[in-house]
Amino acid sequence: MAKVKYAYKDEDKSRTARASATQLKISPKHAVEICREIRGMEVEKARKYLEEVINMERPVAFKRYNRKVGHRRGLTGWASGRYPVKAATHILKVLENAEANAEYKGLDTEKLRIIHISSHRGPVIRGWIPRAFGRATPFNTPTTHVQIVLGEA
Repeated sequence: MAKVKYAYKDEDKSRTARASATQLKISPKHAVEICREIRGMEVEKARKYLEEVINMERPVAFKRYNRKVGHRRGLTGWASGRYPVKAATHILKVLENAEANAEYKGLDTEKLRIIHISSHRGPVIRGWIPRAFGRATPFNTPTTHVQIVLGEA
């Protein structure tokens, strides 16, 4: 497996904490939309937002990947959205891991803000489904890499 580097270069590593997860079995498109939504937020607000998405109380606006996406109530300034529960659950775990890393480094967890969050496509896990008359249909699973860098505000 190749080493995945961070897309963000730390200027002062003593004031930042980071965490990453590789080859998550979540949709890369959903991960991109969630990352765009919580980028720059404080950690507590981001956690609350992701928990509301998981409980299907608040939708995520789909601004880039919005073909044939229905409208959702509660979105301001943008109509189309979804509730990507699986992706939000995995990103919340990475966010909690980054916060634990910040606490271990001695940073003030009340003042933490998401400086950098990104998601990149990972390798595709190839699969197939048997069909009638001896044929097969590809059934592939996309994977995603997620990176989070937290810093004191």
